[in-house]
Amino acid sequence: MAREFTAQMSVFKGRWRVYVVLLNTTDPWPEFSFERAAPVPTFTERVEALSVLGFEPVPGAEWRWTEDSETHGDPASPVVLIAGVRVRSWTGMGA
Repeated sequence: MAREFTAQMSVFKGRWRVYVVLLNTTDPWPEFSFERAAPVPTFTERVEALSVLGFEPVPGAEWRWTEDSETHGDPASPVVLIAGVRVRSWTGMGA
């Protein structure tokens, strides 16, 4: 059975990126940069990026968007949008 993780997408240094959160490890998190700030990557682009990283969305999982602030605790701070989805490691065999 494939292990499940959380993938997130946000803008970092002016570019959208998707990364897979790996807890309890010192390994770097797998990351893919879309090399642009606009438009927001499409669902298809996100799935393709996850595939490059060796992951796929868990069947039935949906991307969920969350608002955060650039400066924690400052209500006047610019808004940061973060999308998240449950993913699993991809075996290439539809597992």
